[in-house]
Amino acid sequence: MKNKIPYLFLLPGIVLLLFFLFLPLVSVLWPTIFPDGLSLSAYIAFFKDEYYMEILMRTMRIAVIATIVCAIMGVPTAYFISRCSKKWKGILIAVSIFPMLTNSVVRSFAWINILGKNGVINKVLLAMGLIKQPVGMLYTEFSVLMGTIYLFLPIMIMTLVGVMDNIDNDLMEAAESLGANKMRSFLKVVLPLSIPGVITGAVLVFTGALTAYTTPQLLGGNKSLVLSTFIYQRAMTLNDWTGAGVIAFVMIVITLVVMKVLNALATRLDRRGENHA
Repeated sequence: MKNKIPYLFLLPGIVLLLFFLFLPLVSVLWPTIFPDGLSLSAYIAFFKDEYYMEILMRTMRIAVIATIVCAIMGVPTAYFISRCSKKWKGILIAVSIFPMLTNSVVRSFAWINILGKNGVINKVLLAMGLIKQPVGMLYTEFSVLMGTIYLFLPIMIMTLVGVMDNIDNDLMEAAESLGANKMRSFLKVVLPLSIPGVITGAVLVFTGALTAYTTPQLLGGNKSLVLSTFIYQRAMTLNDWTGAGVIAFVMIVITLVVMKVLNALATRLDRRGENHA
């Protein structure tokens, strides 16, 4: 009986997940698979529709590019933070996570002021004489991408800082003593050791970028729909809950597949490092 007591503490959480997550999800997805018996016609129609495929490809493209850019910017930033003194490390970490403490709506409106026709960038370009009329950067795929990168870059940095802290400075010094400069030492020593952390951060950024709603809605509008905003349009505007369920299921499958692949890659790299050691 004593061995079963710890499992009883899981019961409230299981009940909450069952009634407030699993059952609502099943109620949305069930009509897409069993409209009048088992049928995948809704999914076949989804993948045959060019307009749907355009939105799917745009969503995947934004998520992939945002993940790559966050990794490229996050690795050197996290390494710099990890090598600072405790005082400066605390300050830089606070600065890095500060955007996460601000509501995503506020952050998106900030980008509207930056990218809009009367925004900061257009005013600077007009003042410099580089353009004759404002450039339409808002409500485009570019604006959604910028907002997404800004939204998830702190997550990548925070994920990598912990990994970089565990990389011994002696490894860099050893590489430099053998004739490698700092850049080569970073590329040959630090970067390979931080790959598992990069993959973990990539999972978080990709899944977040794929499912984000507020930023794409405010910066992309109806001109640059992504899957999350498309779900809202189908369900709330057109009252097509079956179509929204199909899109939701496609997003879930894509997220699970990407997480599985990246986690398997991270595990493989960890084992490779152990074997090498």
